[in-house]
Amino acid sequence: MKEKIIIIVGPTAVGKTSLSLELAETFNGEIISGDSMQVYKSLDIGTAKATQEERNRVNHYLIDEVEPDKPYTVSDFKEKATKDIQDIIAKHKVPIIVGGTGLYIESLLYDVSHGGEAAPDLAYREKMEQLALNEGNLAVWEKLKSIDPVAAEMIHPNNLRRVIRALEVYQTTGVLFSTLQKEKSDKEPLFDAYIIGLTTDRALLYKRINQRVEEMVENGLMEEAEQLIQTVPEDAQSVKGIGYKEWIPYFQKKCTLEHVIDSIQQNSRRYAKRQLTWFRNRMKIDSWWNLVEEPEKMDQIKRELKLFLGCE
Repeated sequence: MKEKIIIIVGPTAVGKTSLSLELAETFNGEIISGDSMQVYKSLDIGTAKATQEERNRVNHYLIDEVEPDKPYTVSDFKEKATKDIQDIIAKHKVPIIVGGTGLYIESLLYDVSHGGEAAPDLAYREKMEQLALNEGNLAVWEKLKSIDPVAAEMIHPNNLRRVIRALEVYQTTGVLFSTLQKEKSDKEPLFDAYIIGLTTDRALLYKRINQRVEEMVENGLMEEAEQLIQTVPEDAQSVKGIGYKEWIPYFQKKCTLEHVIDSIQQNSRRYAKRQLTWFRNRMKIDSWWNLVEEPEKMDQIKRELKLFLGCE
């Protein structure tokens, strides 16, 4: 029998952390972060990590694992999270994976290559990087859109590395990147997972995101970003995260604080929209909930999980 795990997904600022803590304490669980930025040490405020108090309540994994100047890949996450799941189960506890990075969750559930089988074409990659330099990231993304509109819909134009990788896969294999991503539809999941999706009214979600960003700034996000940017190369993966990259022109005295805050809020809202698109189109969610507006539904979630876990 496959091991049972609980997965909580949804956009930023929708209450995933609160739900994960509640469920972990109810069902004797431990939490694995499925977030691409929380893995970095010292990036606490901008990544909205669980607080130390919350981590004292419930054991967390894949938080503060990697130095900010190091890369972190989907494969790294899959390998480590799979091991953590086995360790949690060995303690007779329930693994609860919580996060908004859809690619990470998908990689954990299925043996999906995400284009990894395509050999790199460095010459083509350099050609696309030069195109981005000359004409902007959008020009490269438009090229992908003309070839593989499905992949383009799932990849943000500013995620240049992944846009180029999608083009490179097609260049070297002749197979659309989006086709490779659909491998999971023909495969059985590796775990018996109950996937909970969290959402809320779009306007309310955007308001919560805006407020969260303002609170982050009040709590020291500027200082956290400045420390990162002063000590880590600008092209490092961690610096490219939302909440950090927007500060670069500010520290170069090219924009105002208000502009930075507005940019972080705007990028966070756009990211939330892409997250919802991903989870609705790419994952089979067992149940969707709006705990922001309907917190009383928590009891119903627990009842469903009792049935899933076979609790008395």
